[in-house]
Amino acid sequence: MIDLRSDTMTKPTPAMLAAMAAAEVGDEQEREDPTTNELQRRVAELLGHEAALFFPTATMANQAALRVLSSPGCKVVAEERTHILIYEWGGPAIHSGLVMQGLAAEAGRPTPEQIEELDEFQTGSVLVLENTHRSSGGCIWPLDEFGAVVGAARSRGAAVHLDGARLFNASVAAGLPVTAWTKLADTVTICFSKGLGCPFGAILAGSPAMIERAWEGKFLFGGALRQSGVAAAAMLYALDHHVERLAEDHARAKRLAEGIGLDPATVETNFVAIPEEPGLIDRLLERGVAVSDLRPGRLRAVTHLDIGDAEIDQAIDRMQEVLSVHA
Repeated sequence: MIDLRSDTMTKPTPAMLAAMAAAEVGDEQEREDPTTNELQRRVAELLGHEAALFFPTATMANQAALRVLSSPGCKVVAEERTHILIYEWGGPAIHSGLVMQGLAAEAGRPTPEQIEELDEFQTGSVLVLENTHRSSGGCIWPLDEFGAVVGAARSRGAAVHLDGARLFNASVAAGLPVTAWTKLADTVTICFSKGLGCPFGAILAGSPAMIERAWEGKFLFGGALRQSGVAAAAMLYALDHHVERLAEDHARAKRLAEGIGLDPATVETNFVAIPEEPGLIDRLLERGVAVSDLRPGRLRAVTHLDIGDAEIDQAIDRMQEVLSVHA
C-alpha cells in the first residue's frame, strides 16, 4: 500500500527510535525532564520567542494558546476551513468560551479588509492564521500578506495565534526562516507528527508569561506527562535530520501532480489536490494507493518521509489507470 492520506502516517525511523531509547528522562510534571527542557529551550530560540512548552498534540497546544490569549465571550476568527475551527471538535467554544467565526478566503488567507470589517472583534479576541493552510492544499502565506493581516488584528486590539503545524514546510519551500512569520504572532504552535516524522508531540511558543499560563492549561487538559523526554528526543532528532529534507517531499509532490495530469505549479509544498470523483478513493484503494479528503470537491495525496521516488513512480502508474483528469 502506498499511503498518501497524510504526512501523519509516518513511522519513526530506526535512528529516531534509537534517540528515543537513549533519551535522558525525568519527571516532566516537576519540570525535571532534561530532554524536554532542552527541546523547549531550543525551539523557543528557533521560533524567535522567549519561552516554549511541550504538548502531546498540536490540537492541545492550539487550545491552550486560545485559553491564554482570549477572554470568554469574545471571538476566535479564522479562515472558515482552518484546522482550529473544523477539526478540533468545537474546542474554542468548549474550553475558552469563544464565539467561533469563519471567514471565506482564497487559499486560506483572510484579508486585512475582512478583519477590519468584523463586528465585536476586540481585546480578548484572537485571530488564528494557519501556515501552511491544510484545506487549501498546503498553501504558504506570503510574508507581506501575513504581516498586513496581523497588523489589522492588532489595530482592533486582538491577539494573533499562528497555527504552524506545517510551518517548516512553508519555511523550506519559501526559502525563509520560520521567524519571518513567528515573530509577528503572539503565540505559535508546531506539530512534529506531520512532516517531521515523530510519533507524537508539539510545541507552543510565546512570552514567558503566556507559557506559564499555558502550563496551567496543559495540566487542565491532561497533557502534563512524566518522562516526556522519550518524545522530546524524537523531536530534537527531527530538528536535526528531518527539516531540510522536506524539500524532497515537495519535489515528489510536484512530480506526482505532473504525472497524473495536474499542473505542478499548483503544488506549493507536499499536498496534491485531486479533483474528486464518485468512488475515487475506493478505486484507488483497489489499486493500492490511499488518498483522503482535502475539502469539498477535492481529495489530497500527501508526500512524506516514508514515500520515496519508487513509491511515487508506482503511485503515478496506478493512479493514471483510474483518474479521468489524466485521460
